Amino acid sequence: MKDHHWIMKSNKAKAIMLARRQLAEFVCDAVNLEGINFTLPEIQTLLDGITVGGHTLTDQQIALNQGNAWRTLFKWIENDQFEITVEKVCNLHSIAAKEEALEWGKFRSGGVTISGTNYMPPKVNLLLDLFDQMVKKAFNMPDIYDQAIHLFLTMARSQFFYDVNKRMGRFIMNGLLLSNGYPAINLPAKRQLEFNQLMLNFYDTGDQKPMNAFMRSCLDGRVIKIMKE
Repeated sequence: MKDHHWIMKSNKAKAIMLARRQLAEFVCDAVNLEGINFTLPEIQTLLDGITVGGHTLTDQQIALNQGNAWRTLFKWIENDQFEITVEKVCNLHSIAAKEEALEWGKFRSGGVTISGTNYMPPKVNLLLDLFDQMVKKAFNMPDIYDQAIHLFLTMARSQFFYDVNKRMGRFIMNGLLLSNGYPAINLPAKRQLEFNQLMLNFYDTGDQKPMNAFMRSCLDGRVIKIMKE
């Protein structure tokens, strides 16, 4: 699996190093995209184990969950334990969605809707087969970033869980990238409006091309340069 777009060299140690340096940024942008307004210094403080004032305990727990999920992901990748299976994805969801989703650590047991669109996510009895189809389709793609973005988008549209679907999709997307030695994609909160508009269109149409281009545009040019050194 290679990067056919930027022609970056695969380097697992370097990709993980860069992601670890961006951990607070990843968490800050993720929670801000969910409408939880933390500053980067506040997230850095929180991840260092110090409570910050002016935020509810629930919001702080959501941020900590994101940090813990990232650290778990790093550990799996460094120990060659990352794999895209239902068991592994549910294990990570139990950390990322703890006390936030209606159920965490397992696929949803009932129907859900997505705000802003008439699209209805698939029924519960289809989820396991859809997961398998998603993985098979991804691994038939020649480009590692197409594979990774396909996983993110399909997880978001399938809504395998009651909540934390887009965040889970990004974890699995970046887990695949990092485990293959390529840099993670961060979704900046400042691009939230553009992201939301494109995602609503994606939910309605299922066409991944506009979102694929958008997600690729989120990869930091500085990171690409470092990976190509």
